[in-house]
Amino acid sequence: MATLDELKEALRKSVSATLPFASRQTLSDAQYGAGFETLLYGPGQSVYPSFIIPQLMRLLEHVLKSKSVISVLEIGPGPQTVLGHLPAYMRQRIGRYSACERNISFAASLRDSLCATSDTELPLPCLQEPPQIRVERFDIGLRTTDDSNEDGLGDEQKFDIVLFCHSMYGMSPKRKFIDRALALLAGRVDGAVVIVFHRDTSLDINGLVCLHTASFPSSAVSVPDEDEHLDNFATFIAGFAPQQTDSQNATLQGWRNVCRALCDQEKSHTGHLFFGAPNIMMAFTRHATTLGELTAEVPLAEGIRVKRRRHPTAFVVRPTELSQVQKCVRWSLEHKLRVAIIGGGHSGNCLQPNIVSVDMAAFDNVDVLRMKENGEFGPSLIVAGAGCRSDTIIKKAMAAGLTVPLGSRPSVGAGLWLQGGIGHLSRLHGLACDAIVGAVMVSVESGQVLVIGTVPSQHQPNDAIRPENEADLLWALKGAGTNFGVVTSVVFKVYPAMVYSVRQWVSPLSDRQEAQQRLVDIDALARELPRQISADAYLYCDSEGLHVAVSMSECAIAGHDTESFAGTPSAMAAFLGPENSSKTVDAIGLYDTEMYISCMHGGHGGGKTSSFKRCIFLDGMGSLAVADLLISAVEDRPSPQCYLHLLHGGGAISQVAATATAFGCRNWTFACVITSVWPRDQDGSVTARAAVNWVYDVAKKLQPFSTGAYSADLGPDPRDKELAMHAFGPNRLRLSHLKRIQDPHNVLSFTCPLPQPASPQRLIVLITGDTGVGKDYCAKVLASEFTKHHEDLRVRVVSISDATKEQYAAATGADLARMLHDRAYKEEHRPALTRFFQEQLYQQPMLKEDNFLSLVHDAGDVGVLFITGMREENPVAGLSHLVAHARLIDVRVTASTETRQARRGLLGDDADTAKDGYVPTLSFDNEETGNEAARQFAERSLFPFLHSDLRRLEDMVPPIPGFPRSGICFRHVLNIVQQPGGLGLCTALLRTHFPGNWNGIDAIAGCETGGLIFASALAISVIKPLVPIRKAGKLPPPTVSADKSSSHISSASSNAAIDTRIEADEGILCKCKSVVVVDDVLATGKTLCAVLGLLNKAGVASECISVIIVAEFPVHRGRQLLRRRGFEKVAIRSLLVFNGS
Repeated sequence: MATLDELKEALRKSVSATLPFASRQTLSDAQYGAGFETLLYGPGQSVYPSFIIPQLMRLLEHVLKSKSVISVLEIGPGPQTVLGHLPAYMRQRIGRYSACERNISFAASLRDSLCATSDTELPLPCLQEPPQIRVERFDIGLRTTDDSNEDGLGDEQKFDIVLFCHSMYGMSPKRKFIDRALALLAGRVDGAVVIVFHRDTSLDINGLVCLHTASFPSSAVSVPDEDEHLDNFATFIAGFAPQQTDSQNATLQGWRNVCRALCDQEKSHTGHLFFGAPNIMMAFTRHATTLGELTAEVPLAEGIRVKRRRHPTAFVVRPTELSQVQKCVRWSLEHKLRVAIIGGGHSGNCLQPNIVSVDMAAFDNVDVLRMKENGEFGPSLIVAGAGCRSDTIIKKAMAAGLTVPLGSRPSVGAGLWLQGGIGHLSRLHGLACDAIVGAVMVSVESGQVLVIGTVPSQHQPNDAIRPENEADLLWALKGAGTNFGVVTSVVFKVYPAMVYSVRQWVSPLSDRQEAQQRLVDIDALARELPRQISADAYLYCDSEGLHVAVSMSECAIAGHDTESFAGTPSAMAAFLGPENSSKTVDAIGLYDTEMYISCMHGGHGGGKTSSFKRCIFLDGMGSLAVADLLISAVEDRPSPQCYLHLLHGGGAISQVAATATAFGCRNWTFACVITSVWPRDQDGSVTARAAVNWVYDVAKKLQPFSTGAYSADLGPDPRDKELAMHAFGPNRLRLSHLKRIQDPHNVLSFTCPLPQPASPQRLIVLITGDTGVGKDYCAKVLASEFTKHHEDLRVRVVSISDATKEQYAAATGADLARMLHDRAYKEEHRPALTRFFQEQLYQQPMLKEDNFLSLVHDAGDVGVLFITGMREENPVAGLSHLVAHARLIDVRVTASTETRQARRGLLGDDADTAKDGYVPTLSFDNEETGNEAARQFAERSLFPFLHSDLRRLEDMVPPIPGFPRSGICFRHVLNIVQQPGGLGLCTALLRTHFPGNWNGIDAIAGCETGGLIFASALAISVIKPLVPIRKAGKLPPPTVSADKSSSHISSASSNAAIDTRIEADEGILCKCKSVVVVDDVLATGKTLCAVLGLLNKAGVASECISVIIVAEFPVHRGRQLLRRRGFEKVAIRSLLVFNGS
């Protein structure tokens, strides 16, 4: 299947001699639109939902953490903006939208869609000003300076996002357009970003470093196999149309033939033609131009040693000393950029487009340390630099009569040892990573040099430290070591040098049945062999048909009597016959005996081929199902030289417990290396892509029969994600948590992907109250209690007013230190400081929200964040939608007027600044001196928000993407009652999280359907009457009723519910003075508003109503609606908080 770029080249080439340039017509807006339309629909169109939208969401989440409302400039959006496909909570945060669209028809359609007046939902519903649609090309003629004054644009006219979504075609040179876009980013916004989506094979932006890059290599497009559609499609791809001449029909017919010849032939029967459309995403910030800062201190590499180099635009630096490695890491941290690590030349994942790669080639020293008489070093060790290749280490070890059980391929390096390392000694001594006893590593969290495990004193850098979690890091280095820091050297335990007796058989197979039986026999034999013997198998085809080859390697200590070799087992001789070759070699000679190098297909070691491989662990191949899959894979190979290599496992590999090291896949008999090979001059061609796809297809088919996958070759390719889920056995979650600690900024993002652990529910506590009540003091005491009782939590206290004080001090010359710490000095400046802030607020209406988000963002992954200095009324209602990923609560601290005045050193009247119009989440009376009351408050009222029972309940509410329609991720709250013990757990939490006294409650109310289920169980638990609230007409009179709008999910479904009325028994409610309302969900708040209105109508005052919600979705601003409707005095508490829909 050809890609669109290859099709474009073929279309143009087909008319190069028959259609002169004078007869080539530039596409009109109508022709361009017709061609563009063919790419939007049809089967197989997955790039938007599977790649573009998820990547946009990921990047926007980062920007939205630091700013409440964002601005977007979209270049070439077409007839509608791609932003309209984002979830509602993201679209609602876009306050300003501009676009440059050259196509007049597209621009008109775009404007209409953004300004529609019908009942359909607007794609950007919360724009604060009309969208600006410019019918023009994106102009790079303007100056591209970062200085807003010279540019002529202030920050308020710049953008948080500049988006090119498949709109850079025809822009040349692309670097200049990206430079212009970077100059349009708002300078004061942390995370403002230029985002580019483009076809993978045709994007070349030299000299700029990416914030992030991602690819979608399996993307495809389809077009109906009909002449009219093909004509529109072909002219769109070719970029021009033949003029209205006699040759027009011949040209179009020729293009149809080209399309039909180059499409995916296997899918042509569907009535559509399929073409590859691999996509790439690149994101750039203002730091994109900072490569020069790094190369001024760390030299660029002159030559690249990495095999399978697919990304010529990667930047490679080659540090020559440890301090330069630290500079690379600190440069990455300062500019929030990623790096990749080249260690020994292993894996093409260490080179990525527009990403800096750190080549460790200079760290190539190998030191063999023999035990001294005083025992300083203990047993013999080898210290190998991260730039060494396996054969270099083996040669140095052999010279000392030693060896290390490294992998079976000479050119690989640290990337292999740290992630496993399977070789001919693995059955006897274990994997290469099992031999690791220590390492020196540069932390990617701080740039500090770390010493881990056993490292001889002369190899410990002077400024190195031993981390507190040293044992965890040594455990992780033994199987997943590329993920946690930049390893500069590894310390191995060693074994006596070995010699090897290698016997090999090559057997042509007459049919599938013989092939199946041969694999079954090899499997049975392999299970019986002693540890010192390994038997690898190869399955491949050549001109004579299907072959099975076996290479048996037996090892013995060098210098001993080699006659002790056991020889060929009789069972093997019985079904394989006499060997084709037999030789005795040392560890270096062993490399040349690998059959894929020496004999298969004439030998693959000549350097004229490219290869791609993935490895699946199999407990055996003795079952007919597995054997049949292996044979079918080879028969269906896309190129002649593809093969399967089955490495013999078991022995010492399986003797190590799965959790003893990070390498958790221990229970396997064969490691099936699925290897595709093609001529190197066909790199990037249809043949090469088919070969890579074959590897993934075979791996997917074998996965149900596997015991895991090998992490060493896995990287950022999205097709690796599923394999990575099986790469570490039972250790995945432990590794994920350790990754968050050691690499919190994801500096090393191009290694084997680790699953993202479920983040613990983050708690943000707003400490509010009048001046002088002791808010800062209380926050510090409460934080210390969390630190004392929850040692695994990071806790921080910050003040939202500190930023304003810093700006005020800078503007007025006030003493900042005294503003922050001297109460009397602060009181002296309070009136002026208040005026200063009000002026700022007038110029920046969203300043309060931005200051809040800035504090949350700067706190990083802090588990509990206390924020003091809040003066907003009902801050949870006003701010919770901005941090929907966290639980936001407020604690109002109170004290008597006399106490407040005494603390402030004031006399006379002092009016309160806090208002009593709303009910805070919690209140704390800070009248008493000392810490005891605050300590008890933390334990009684705050600790329950982090109780493990809430996590158990959260696990019972699974996400269901795409329900009830695309773009919504439904949370199945009622699944709780479907789980054993789920309803009981939820009921207990509802009961204990109610902040009041159940003795003072007259009734429990619940609205059908979900609310009634939970309310009924709670009413039974607390022995209170239940007030069912149902649709009108389902209860006998007398009733009280209220209008109810359709809920968020109901209105989103295809058969959206219409507004209705709800009612309850008036006779019961008129006797109730206090009511607790229980509901399953709080989203938009429409249902809850109707319920509260009904209760008010029945005579229950708002201040006598409490609400307990099972699951709240703050992005829909339900609390804000309740506030606008006058229900501020209703106390609301929710058990769970979810981001999204």
